[in-house]
Amino acid sequence: MPESRIDYAITLHQKGYNCAQAVVCAYADLFGVDQETAYKMSEGFGLGMGMMEVCGALSGGLMLAGLKNSAGSDAPGKTKGSTYKLNRTLGEAFQKETGSILCHELKGRDTGKPIYPCDACVRHGAKLVEEYLFDDK
Repeated sequence: MPESRIDYAITLHQKGYNCAQAVVCAYADLFGVDQETAYKMSEGFGLGMGMMEVCGALSGGLMLAGLKNSAGSDAPGKTKGSTYKLNRTLGEAFQKETGSILCHELKGRDTGKPIYPCDACVRHGAKLVEEYLFDDK
Protein backbone atom coordinates (compact mmCIF):
# COMPACT_ATOMS: atom_id res chain seq x y z
CA MET A 1 0.00 0.00 0.00
CA PRO A 2 1.37 3.49 -0.82
CA GLU A 3 2.40 5.93 1.89
CA SER A 4 -1.13 7.23 2.53
CA ARG A 5 -4.63 5.98 1.87
CA ILE A 6 -5.24 9.06 -0.25
CA ASP A 7 -2.34 7.98 -2.47
CA TYR A 8 -3.69 4.44 -2.40
CA ALA A 9 -7.07 5.66 -3.67
CA ILE A 10 -5.32 7.43 -6.56
CA THR A 11 -3.29 4.29 -7.31
CA LEU A 12 -6.47 2.19 -7.39
CA HIS A 13 -8.13 4.68 -9.73
CA GLN A 14 -5.14 4.63 -12.05
CA LYS A 15 -5.29 0.80 -12.07
CA GLY A 16 -8.83 0.93 -13.46
CA TYR A 17 -11.03 1.11 -10.38
CA ASN A 18 -13.80 3.62 -10.91
CA CYS A 19 -13.84 6.74 -8.73
CA ALA A 20 -16.27 5.29 -6.16
CA GLN A 21 -14.39 1.99 -5.97
CA ALA A 22 -11.08 3.80 -5.49
CA VAL A 23 -12.36 5.73 -2.46
CA VAL A 24 -14.33 2.87 -0.90
CA CYS A 25 -11.63 0.25 -1.39
CA ALA A 26 -8.90 2.49 0.02
CA TYR A 27 -10.70 2.53 3.39
CA ALA A 28 -12.88 -0.62 3.38
CA ASP A 29 -10.72 -2.57 5.83
CA LEU A 30 -11.10 0.20 8.43
CA PHE A 31 -14.86 -0.44 8.36
CA GLY A 32 -14.66 -4.23 8.43
CA VAL A 33 -15.48 -4.65 4.75
CA ASP A 34 -13.33 -6.90 2.59
CA GLN A 35 -11.88 -5.57 -0.68
CA GLU A 36 -13.97 -7.79 -2.95
CA THR A 37 -17.25 -6.78 -1.32
CA ALA A 38 -16.23 -3.11 -1.32
CA TYR A 39 -15.27 -3.33 -4.99
CA LYS A 40 -18.53 -4.99 -6.02
CA MET A 41 -20.88 -2.82 -3.93
CA SER A 42 -19.36 0.42 -5.22
CA GLU A 43 -19.10 -0.54 -8.90
CA GLY A 44 -22.44 0.97 -9.88
CA PHE A 45 -21.52 4.35 -8.42
CA GLY A 46 -18.67 5.22 -10.80
CA LEU A 47 -19.23 7.78 -13.55
CA GLY A 48 -21.85 9.45 -11.39
CA MET A 49 -23.85 6.24 -10.88
CA GLY A 50 -23.25 5.50 -14.56
CA MET A 51 -25.44 8.51 -15.42
CA MET A 52 -22.96 11.33 -14.82
CA GLU A 53 -24.91 12.48 -11.78
CA VAL A 54 -23.35 12.69 -8.28
CA CYS A 55 -19.58 12.17 -8.57
CA GLY A 56 -18.50 8.65 -7.71
CA ALA A 57 -15.63 9.85 -5.53
CA LEU A 58 -18.16 11.70 -3.38
CA SER A 59 -20.60 8.76 -3.50
CA GLY A 60 -17.83 6.47 -2.25
CA GLY A 61 -17.26 8.80 0.67
CA LEU A 62 -20.99 8.82 1.40
CA MET A 63 -21.03 5.02 1.47
CA LEU A 64 -18.23 5.10 4.02
CA ALA A 65 -20.12 7.74 6.03
CA GLY A 66 -23.01 5.29 6.32
CA LEU A 67 -20.65 2.56 7.49
CA LYS A 68 -19.18 4.92 10.09
CA ASN A 69 -22.38 6.50 11.35
CA SER A 70 -25.17 3.93 11.06
CA ALA A 71 -26.44 2.12 14.13
CA GLY A 72 -27.29 -0.79 11.83
CA SER A 73 -30.40 -2.87 11.33
CA ASP A 74 -30.84 -3.43 15.07
CA ALA A 75 -31.91 0.23 15.34
CA PRO A 76 -33.84 1.01 12.12
CA GLY A 77 -34.06 4.71 11.38
CA LYS A 78 -32.22 5.76 14.53
CA THR A 79 -29.21 7.27 12.80
CA LYS A 80 -30.39 8.10 9.30
CA GLY A 81 -30.96 11.78 10.12
CA SER A 82 -27.43 12.23 11.42
CA THR A 83 -26.03 10.28 8.47
CA TYR A 84 -27.91 12.52 6.04
CA LYS A 85 -26.51 15.56 7.87
CA LEU A 86 -23.00 14.13 7.54
CA ASN A 87 -23.66 13.49 3.83
CA ARG A 88 -24.70 17.13 3.34
CA THR A 89 -21.53 18.28 5.10
CA LEU A 90 -19.38 16.07 2.88
CA GLY A 91 -21.24 17.21 -0.24
CA GLU A 92 -20.86 20.88 0.64
CA ALA A 93 -17.14 20.46 1.35
CA PHE A 94 -16.69 18.55 -1.91
CA GLN A 95 -18.51 21.20 -3.93
CA LYS A 96 -16.61 24.04 -2.26
CA GLU A 97 -13.33 22.54 -3.51
CA THR A 98 -14.39 21.17 -6.89
CA GLY A 99 -17.10 23.58 -8.01
CA SER A 100 -19.77 20.89 -8.34
CA ILE A 101 -20.90 17.51 -7.06
CA LEU A 102 -22.14 16.46 -10.50
CA CYS A 103 -19.96 14.26 -12.67
CA HIS A 104 -21.19 15.78 -15.93
CA GLU A 105 -20.24 19.27 -14.75
CA LEU A 106 -16.89 18.14 -13.33
CA LYS A 107 -16.05 16.35 -16.59
CA GLY A 108 -17.39 19.20 -18.75
CA ARG A 109 -19.83 17.05 -20.70
CA ASP A 110 -21.93 20.01 -21.85
CA THR A 111 -19.19 22.63 -22.10
CA GLY A 112 -16.27 20.56 -23.37
CA LYS A 113 -14.21 22.03 -20.52
CA PRO A 114 -13.70 19.85 -17.45
CA ILE A 115 -13.64 21.85 -14.24
CA TYR A 116 -12.03 19.18 -12.04
CA PRO A 117 -10.18 16.06 -13.23
CA CYS A 118 -11.20 12.60 -12.01
CA ASP A 119 -7.94 11.86 -10.16
CA ALA A 120 -8.33 15.16 -8.32
CA CYS A 121 -11.93 14.23 -7.40
CA VAL A 122 -10.70 10.90 -6.02
CA ARG A 123 -7.97 12.70 -4.08
CA HIS A 124 -10.43 15.20 -2.64
CA GLY A 125 -13.03 12.51 -1.86
CA ALA A 126 -10.41 10.51 0.05
CA LYS A 127 -9.20 13.64 1.83
CA LEU A 128 -12.75 14.35 3.01
CA VAL A 129 -13.09 10.77 4.28
CA GLU A 130 -10.00 11.29 6.40
CA GLU A 131 -11.03 14.74 7.54
CA TYR A 132 -14.68 14.08 8.38
CA LEU A 133 -14.81 10.37 9.18
CA PHE A 134 -11.57 9.96 11.10
CA ASP A 135 -10.84 13.34 12.67
CA ASP A 136 -13.85 13.22 15.04
CA LYS A 137 -15.71 16.06 13.34
